[in-house]
Amino acid sequence: MTTIRDVASKAEVSIATVSRVVNGNRPVLSDVRDRVLKAIQELDYRPNFLARGLRQHNTCMIGLIIPDNSNPFYAEVARAIEDAGFAAGYTVILCNSDLSEEKQQAYIDVLLSHKVDGMILIDIKGAESKALERILAEKIPAVLANIETPVPTVDQVMVDNHRGGYLAGQYLLDLNHQRIGCITLLQPDSFQSYRIVGFRQALSEVGIELTTEDFAFGNGRYESGYEAMQELRQRCPDLTAVYVFNDLMALGAMNALHAQGIRVPEDISIIGYDNIFYASTFEPALTTIAQPIAAIGQECIARLLERIHQPEKQPIHTMLPVELIERSSCRRLPVNNNRAESRSFSRL
Repeated sequence: MTTIRDVASKAEVSIATVSRVVNGNRPVLSDVRDRVLKAIQELDYRPNFLARGLRQHNTCMIGLIIPDNSNPFYAEVARAIEDAGFAAGYTVILCNSDLSEEKQQAYIDVLLSHKVDGMILIDIKGAESKALERILAEKIPAVLANIETPVPTVDQVMVDNHRGGYLAGQYLLDLNHQRIGCITLLQPDSFQSYRIVGFRQALSEVGIELTTEDFAFGNGRYESGYEAMQELRQRCPDLTAVYVFNDLMALGAMNALHAQGIRVPEDISIIGYDNIFYASTFEPALTTIAQPIAAIGQECIARLLERIHQPEKQPIHTMLPVELIERSSCRRLPVNNNRAESRSFSRL
């Protein structure tokens, strides 16, 4: 195994000089730096950052837990966090909990054993329970993202989902839709999610109250959106528009309609949420509510590094804006095709 002494010998410099180049903590003449970097490359030298970090009481490693790496939204957020972390000199360790609280807890234990300097937790399960308590008990700085429940003792990066849901509802109403359905998550609290609450508020303001029959459920993945749309159409064949909790399920819903010979948007309009990459490449391109993915990643890293360096500072809760992205999966209905119906509200 190549050592720092081997690099120093090949570059004809001192071990201290190699250390300065590797750590970047002291100025080095450019020609000397170039020689050291060339020697590092030729010898395939890999510094032991973990050992260095333990000596300095830090590892320059950050743990990131996401719930589902098959969802492009979480993959894109992870990439944004990794980019921002790398630019700040940190290695990001990515863990996928696969929607499992048990797996999530196991990864927290792994990250703690690796002495990470901090953790970023995206949409974690049980934000107020043992997952977070375990981290805080070890005095590990943490940032929660995309969790709507305020946790006063922890930095949070949130998105204005209430506004996003309201924009989606308002947009469909502006296109003269009144027979509207919704595909949301299986979780018992999904109706309390701000993106559903905001959506229902927009409809309620014009006298449209959704009932239990207007909803179908999925787990956030493509296949569940496909199945939920089949169920929703069977129960409510007169729907003219459907709002879907996330883009991945929305794309599955669109394919379910296509398989039945139902056209989007000519027969049914679809609006999603997240603005993942595939939303713009699908046919028809998906109208959606865009979450600020790059800003989420940058803000998570900024908040975590601030917490690492200033542990006594009061936690900050950052709210990021959303934006309606209009594409081609929704169409305007003629006004005379929409007759307001008297609809009763069923408590969910």
